[in-house]
Amino acid sequence: MFIDAHAHLDKYEGSLESALDEIEAQQIFTVAVSMDPASYQRNLEIGQMCELVLPTFGIHPKRAREYAGRLEELGPWIERTPAIGEIGLDFHWVEDASQYPSQKKVLEYFLAAAREQKKIVNLHTKGAEKEILNLLDRYEIQRAIVHWYSGPLDILRELMDFGASFTVGVEVLYSDHIRAITKELPLNQLLTETDNPGGLKWLTGKLGMPAVLREVIQAIAQLKETTPDTIARVAQENFSRLIRGDPWLSDLRVRIPAFH
Repeated sequence: MFIDAHAHLDKYEGSLESALDEIEAQQIFTVAVSMDPASYQRNLEIGQMCELVLPTFGIHPKRAREYAGRLEELGPWIERTPAIGEIGLDFHWVEDASQYPSQKKVLEYFLAAAREQKKIVNLHTKGAEKEILNLLDRYEIQRAIVHWYSGPLDILRELMDFGASFTVGVEVLYSDHIRAITKELPLNQLLTETDNPGGLKWLTGKLGMPAVLREVIQAIAQLKETTPDTIARVAQENFSRLIRGDPWLSDLRVRIPAFH
């Protein structure tokens, strides 16, 4: 089984059926992260269509300003989701610094809930890597997936020491910096992702489909001087370890033989 630890399945629209067919054919377990309640609701519907899909709820930092004054509305959604994501900070693509306090307020609300409910968090860190590290430490987050890390290598190493897991995705096919990050990552903290359908489209203009994960795994294997089968197995083992003993994901461990 392959692991796609970060994808936006709700954004496929007319290509969703083809994407789910690829997920089934390739046996790609897919964490369907959400940006807001509406996208989570759609991901819940998609999860009913395919047992290899895990829908999770979060508020993307680009949407945080809309919810900073309505945090109480998020509580029931957080309680419902088996894991949390996509959440985080974005001080790069969001250039309006007046939004940063709202981003932090929403993120801290989620991190407090994750600590209390002992849930995995799936994090966006663009341009705010050190701030994320400090908050993870402050809120004593035990299980963090850092999605598409592209920041400085020194902060990467601090996050590694903290014990975070890291996804490597489609940019490894195109970026020397992402390749350098991938070389730094220990195998036992490595996960794979696509950020489909938008990740590849941002890089190449081509809609990202689930099978691109094989290319990502091949590239990682070359950088790690091992085989694609080894990388796929390592990602599966790392994800299995991440969810082991998690009561919110006990049904997942029952449903998916690879996670037993």
